[in-house]
Amino acid sequence: MTGSSRLRDEPHIGKYRLMKTIGKGNFAKVKLAKHIPTDREVAIKIIDKTQLNSTSLQKLFREVRIMKVLDHPNIVKLYEVIETEKTLFLVMEYASGGEVFDYLVAHGRMKEKEARAKFRQIVSAVEYCHQKNIVHRDLKAENLLLDADLNIKIADFGFSNEFTTGNKLDTFCGSPPYAAPELFQGKKYDGPEVDVWSLGVILYTLVSGSLPFDGQNLKELRERVLRGKYRIPFYMSTDCESLLKKFLILNPLKRASLEAIMKDKWMGMGFDDELKPYIEVKKDLNDPIRIEKLVQMGYSRKDIEESLGQNKFNEIMATYLLLAKKNVDVSFGLYVFYSYVRHIFVFTFVCMFMFACLCIFMCMFVCRYLQMPFFTSLCLFVVR
Repeated sequence: MTGSSRLRDEPHIGKYRLMKTIGKGNFAKVKLAKHIPTDREVAIKIIDKTQLNSTSLQKLFREVRIMKVLDHPNIVKLYEVIETEKTLFLVMEYASGGEVFDYLVAHGRMKEKEARAKFRQIVSAVEYCHQKNIVHRDLKAENLLLDADLNIKIADFGFSNEFTTGNKLDTFCGSPPYAAPELFQGKKYDGPEVDVWSLGVILYTLVSGSLPFDGQNLKELRERVLRGKYRIPFYMSTDCESLLKKFLILNPLKRASLEAIMKDKWMGMGFDDELKPYIEVKKDLNDPIRIEKLVQMGYSRKDIEESLGQNKFNEIMATYLLLAKKNVDVSFGLYVFYSYVRHIFVFTFVCMFMFACLCIFMCMFVCRYLQMPFFTSLCLFVVR
C-alpha cells in the first residue's frame, strides 16, 4: 500500500486526519488530529448530539458561543466548528504538555517560583473571562493544560456561563474538591466568586501537591469545605499563606477580587511588573501573506473575505489561524539559520584577520633578519 493510499484510508474529518484519542467523557471524546494543509496538530472534541437532551444541547451551544469570543494566550483557542446531523466537532488548540494534574503526579509539588509563574497566567486568563462577563465554574488541575513550553492553557468551558450584575446563578457546577462552600449550601451566586474560591484551591494544589479539602466521601468533603479549615504545610511561605487566605474565605462577599489579587505581594515576587488585567489584542485577520497562501490553496478571495470578516470559524478561518502558528515556527527557523550563518561568517573573518596579522608579523621578522625590503620579504612569504 502506498503512502497516499494509506492516508486516504485513515479517518478524516474535513481537512483533519484523526489520530489517537487523548480524552474521553460520557458523550464526547477528544482526538489528536493533524490539519493536512498546514501540517499542524490540533485537538478535536467530538460530541455525539444524539445522546444529549435539549438542555444539554443548549449548554453545548453556549460553550461554543463562549469559546468563540475568548482570545487569550492562556486559554485554549477554538479554530473551527464542524456540525453534522448527529455530531459536533470542535477543532481546538492542542496543548502537548498535558494536564497540570498529571504534571504534579509526575513531578510532585512545584516550588513557589514555578507555581507563581503558572498561577499568574491562570489568574490573568480567569480575570479576562470575568472582564467579558464569563464565569468558568469548573476550574481544576485537570482543566489546566500545558503547551510545549509549559505555558498554561485553560480548557473545558462546558460548565461556563455568562453572568450579569443582579442576576444570580444557581447551578452546582464543577468538581466537588474545588467547589465553593455556597455551592454545597445550594445558595445562588453572582459568578466570579466561585471561580475565586477554585483558584485558591488550585494555588494550594500547585504549591503543596495535594488538595486543601478532601474526604472519604462527598458528605465528609462537604463538611470540611463548610468548616473552611485546611492545613498549612511547613514549607509554604508566609506570603503565600497570606494570599491563600484572600481566596479561601467562607463568606463570598469577603473574598478578594482578582484585580486585588493581581496586586498581592506574593504574585509580584521575581517579576519587574505588577500583573495587570489583560488587554485583548485584535485578531489580525488581514495578513496579505496568509490570504495569498489561502488563494494558492484554492479558496476564492470572496470566500476568504467573508469567512474572516464574519468570524465564521470554518475551514478557511481555521487554515488562516493555523498558518499564523506555522509562520511563527518558520520565522524562528529562519532566524536560527541566519544566526548560524552569521556566526560562521564572523568566525571565518576573525580567523582570516588573525592569519593576515601573522603573515605581516612573519614578514617583518624576515625583513629584519635578512635585511631586505619589507615588500620583497612579503612576496617571498606569499609565494612559499
